[in-house]
Amino acid sequence: MSTFTEAPAYRALQAHHDAMRNVHLRELFANDATRGERLTLDPSLHSGQAVLGLYFDYSKQRVTDETLKLLIALAHERGVAEKRDAMFRGDKINVTEKRAVLHIALRAPRDAVILVDGENVVPQVHAVLDKMSAFSNRVRGGEWLGATGKRIRNVVNIGIGGSDLGPVMAYEALKHYSARDMTFRFVSNVDGTDFAEAVQDLNAEETLFIVASKTFTTLETMTNAQTARNWFLARIGDESAIAKHFVAVSTNQAQVEKFGIDPANMFGFWDWVGGRYSMDSAIGLSTMLAIGPGNFRDMLDGFHAMDEHFRTAPFEQNLPVLMGLLAVWNNNFLNAETVAVLPYEQYLKRFPAYLQQLTMESNGKRVTRQGEMITYQTGPIYWGEPGTNGQHSFYQLIHQGTRLIPCDFIAFSQTLNPLPPHHDLLMANVLAQAEALAFGKTADEVRAEGIPEWLVPHRVFPGNRPSTTILADKLDPATLGKLVALYEHSVFVQGVIWDIDSFDQWGVELGKVLAKKIIGELETGDAELRHDSSTNALIRKYRKARGAWNVKQPAPKN
Repeated sequence: MSTFTEAPAYRALQAHHDAMRNVHLRELFANDATRGERLTLDPSLHSGQAVLGLYFDYSKQRVTDETLKLLIALAHERGVAEKRDAMFRGDKINVTEKRAVLHIALRAPRDAVILVDGENVVPQVHAVLDKMSAFSNRVRGGEWLGATGKRIRNVVNIGIGGSDLGPVMAYEALKHYSARDMTFRFVSNVDGTDFAEAVQDLNAEETLFIVASKTFTTLETMTNAQTARNWFLARIGDESAIAKHFVAVSTNQAQVEKFGIDPANMFGFWDWVGGRYSMDSAIGLSTMLAIGPGNFRDMLDGFHAMDEHFRTAPFEQNLPVLMGLLAVWNNNFLNAETVAVLPYEQYLKRFPAYLQQLTMESNGKRVTRQGEMITYQTGPIYWGEPGTNGQHSFYQLIHQGTRLIPCDFIAFSQTLNPLPPHHDLLMANVLAQAEALAFGKTADEVRAEGIPEWLVPHRVFPGNRPSTTILADKLDPATLGKLVALYEHSVFVQGVIWDIDSFDQWGVELGKVLAKKIIGELETGDAELRHDSSTNALIRKYRKARGAWNVKQPAPKN
């Protein structure tokens, strides 16, 4: 297969872009009265009720029918369908780690058959889900008691990366459905402040810790887990009580037992699930404890509905395929370097942060699957905040700055907290922002408002800023599953187009290796330093400052 930029479809797209470089969205809408209805997708029209309630309006993207035709040709030419089918089949498409990529198996129905090395993994998935459900029901129902006979009222999830970002995002997103008589906290940062603040007001007798680490050796997670263990024992004083207050999401039974956790309370997952794709596995135990097994399974059904849509819908009507292709168009032809994800729903306040790992850890790659250097841009930077907060923060740059920033607006027709007139005002803002970005305001329109000539340039909005609006009925567990799966599969499509491995993450390793070496050097003042002159100087500076600080500090409080 030719490289991305040598592909015939790429060259056709480049020529097409050159021809429409200066075409404005105002012109595209003026020349097509049906554009706003036509360049949309409602997958329920094509795949039954599977993803009913998710409406995708891409009419404000800077594309024409010819653009879409050429992008779909690119997808076919780059083998998106073949790679998709290989993933669903259980082929080892994670080439650098020689692993299957089967997060889709985590939400498959019980009667599905998905093979890894000839073995159907679906029964294993449902065995873990059933174990999680039974445990969650016991905790939520008050049957599971702590070591002193008190029920569990606090849950602290300890993880990092996918073991934190997914669970905390899902908890915040589905807080409306959570058990309000329980408190949920999340600890990820190795900065001790994160743990200290998470447990500040908790009663150890009523607290359950979930330690989420596949290997049970992750430095940040196990440092926080050991601190949690010490905190707990300082208050309870009985090591046997660990088994009633700590559970593990891991595959390393020996280390779990060594920590003091009963292996009966270890929830497993598999090497064919990447961390950033694992929120619907046992990593989601805190989510299930918060919202209950029924709602958790509704979320899985939402994931599966989008999986099936991605697997079966023709490219022209396929949400993840179109989203991925539009991202490629904006990134590689319009030279947009970032994507703003702007959910107009406060419950989705952590969704952009979750997508940062999903997208940038997946597609932040500089070599092809064959290890050859890439000469084109791959994954863009994803970022964002909930509306309307962002409007009073960074929208200025999106509207009138020098950078082109495509936007994903996410909104819901129904609010979970009906407080008139809040939701109408919220929806008015999201619709207005998308309109303003697309069409802007010309100098003549500004002058018509009586603005002095000297001020006119400052009041002009160039417009022609691309955006997509995703409109759903309401934010419920199933809808969250659909949204996450939509972005998962869009990431996959982009990775196939760019010929990169979207499922490894070697870029996070080097810093970790060096950190382990430096830790010893920080703790041993006479250790010989063999780093660059800057790192050596910083280590010495820290040693000196830490020594002076330690002398001044009072003994720690319990």
